[in-house]
Amino acid sequence: MLTNKTTKNSKILKMTALAGVVSVISIPAQAEQWRGWNIHPPSYPNSVALESFAEEVAEKTEGRVEPKVYHNAVLGDQPDAIEQTRNGALDFANFNMGPMGPIVPATNILSLPFIFQSPDDMYRVMDGEVGDRFADALAEKNLVALSWFGSGARSLYNTDHPVETPADVEGLKVRVMNNDLYVQMIDELGGNATPMAYSEVYQSLKTGVIDGAENNYPSYESSGHYEVATYYSLTEHLILPECLCVAESTWQELSEEDRGIVREAAQNAAEEQRQLWEERAQSSRQMVLDAGVEINEVEDKAAFQEKMQPIYDGFVQEHPDLEALVEDVRAAQG
Repeated sequence: MLTNKTTKNSKILKMTALAGVVSVISIPAQAEQWRGWNIHPPSYPNSVALESFAEEVAEKTEGRVEPKVYHNAVLGDQPDAIEQTRNGALDFANFNMGPMGPIVPATNILSLPFIFQSPDDMYRVMDGEVGDRFADALAEKNLVALSWFGSGARSLYNTDHPVETPADVEGLKVRVMNNDLYVQMIDELGGNATPMAYSEVYQSLKTGVIDGAENNYPSYESSGHYEVATYYSLTEHLILPECLCVAESTWQELSEEDRGIVREAAQNAAEEQRQLWEERAQSSRQMVLDAGVEINEVEDKAAFQEKMQPIYDGFVQEHPDLEALVEDVRAAQG
């Protein structure tokens, strides 16, 4: 027969055990912390859109997913960040398609000089069936492309003189992104291409290690390159899309409901980025003009385009399986 003391102790043990169960049940599920890579400063259109993406995902998943964006490439330059995202060390990123070519050969099509006639044409292509095929190619390398950002038109700038014709590029040492197509592009124009990390360009321009580079208005302005390379020539040779990509391993961990939330947030971010981009491009142009930069139109772009034909011929010869996609990109522009 149990004594009163034994009965009391038994009740205490049961209550303690029950409290432990309740405590375990009441602990909320730990939020999934996502790390996101971004090369731009916080005020950049892409950066603002990425922050909106992170906020929308956190809010609509009710904290199940909490993305955090790391700006200014503090987690590494883009080639490193691509690899980190592919292997799941990073959860999401905003990648320019330029340096993606060595990993996803199909994306090199987007880096063919003058492949797009205008930014609007690029958006039309990437938002449609052709863009889905590029997303499929990225997926094969463990990158889930959720939406496409814009990056305007890239043009040449240098420290010495305006570029009016291909002859004006001859002998110039020009920084390009890490892609053989860009090296070939400058070589065909008679310049000396120099692949280099973006973070090294300003000092290299200032010290004369390179004579010039190529980029869009907002990057030219926000990087301070306009301070040392004061001739900006509107060659508009590249109109590159950028992706908001999620690591495949991260994507697989999401429920179907959360995948829908993340995808919608990415598409909303793309709409915001495109609008902000146009506004920033105009303000950046005015800012560099006010700073004394000489901006010149290039009247005869056909002369530059003709110089690029060997690049197209070589690309198709090296990648015959991609010839149809090249033609489809052109045809989708009307």
